[in-house]
Amino acid sequence: MDIRRLEVFCKVVELKSFTLAAKAVLLSQPSVSEHVRSLEEILGEKLLDRLGREVMPTGAGQILYQYARRIIALRDEALQAIDQFRGRVSGSLPLGASTIPGAFILPALIESFKTAHPSIQIMLKISGTSRIVEELLLGTLELGIVGARPKDNRLDAEQVFSDELMLTVYPGHPWASRESVSLEELPGQPFIQREPESGTRMVMNQALQEYGLDLSRLTMVAEMGSSEAIRQGIKARLGISILSSLSVAEDLLLGSLVTVPLSGLQIHRQFYLVQRRNRQLSPLALTFLHHLKAHAPE
Repeated sequence: MDIRRLEVFCKVVELKSFTLAAKAVLLSQPSVSEHVRSLEEILGEKLLDRLGREVMPTGAGQILYQYARRIIALRDEALQAIDQFRGRVSGSLPLGASTIPGAFILPALIESFKTAHPSIQIMLKISGTSRIVEELLLGTLELGIVGARPKDNRLDAEQVFSDELMLTVYPGHPWASRESVSLEELPGQPFIQREPESGTRMVMNQALQEYGLDLSRLTMVAEMGSSEAIRQGIKARLGISILSSLSVAEDLLLGSLVTVPLSGLQIHRQFYLVQRRNRQLSPLALTFLHHLKAHAPE
């Protein structure tokens, strides 16, 4: 079974489109279709279904996809090991991160790693914590950095960064000049929150509940998929929120947002380096892991 065909098949599954996959693998659409057809003939099973504009794997296709990703990863690991033997670091590293580490911590670390190893490629996927965990379990990502410790015992998690969640308001808000705000005052304000899969939301909810605040009392006016969207929502005076100190650091310097302490409560959160338990990391992943730990911000 040709690995190139498996690569093309995986790209169709991931992009849910023959057209997009053809562009990604630099082939014509008929060539991509031929690769998939050849796999179906070899296996005697239909692998993909066209559902409207989307292409989805069949049951057999989903099984093949999981094994194909492992075969491709093993091929890449072998090539990286040979390069490492020659004294070089090369290859591609699929890395995942939740929004805060992906946007505010990892770019500088990736840049310094690329400077030391210019021939490597890092494919950084930024998504919610739940999605990153899912892809680590599927094997499509080697390493992930997320804002909540996964509960799945198939994963290993190690604390690598720290952060604090802060009550954030716009400069003209009545609380902007306050020295602190009590939790009992929060239910009276329009509140913007992250999506349910967000590590920030998970940590915030846990802290507020442990302090005794009934979350159903909060007046939720919007749910947004990124800290950037919430920052803009606060600036537009849609509401207030509790956000990562990393995500609002620039706004605080510019005076476009204000953080206000919560009386008797500090919400500290950790970021975790997560990987599939008992999975042998590729040489490139191990090298990046050492770099991350050596240069991680305090």
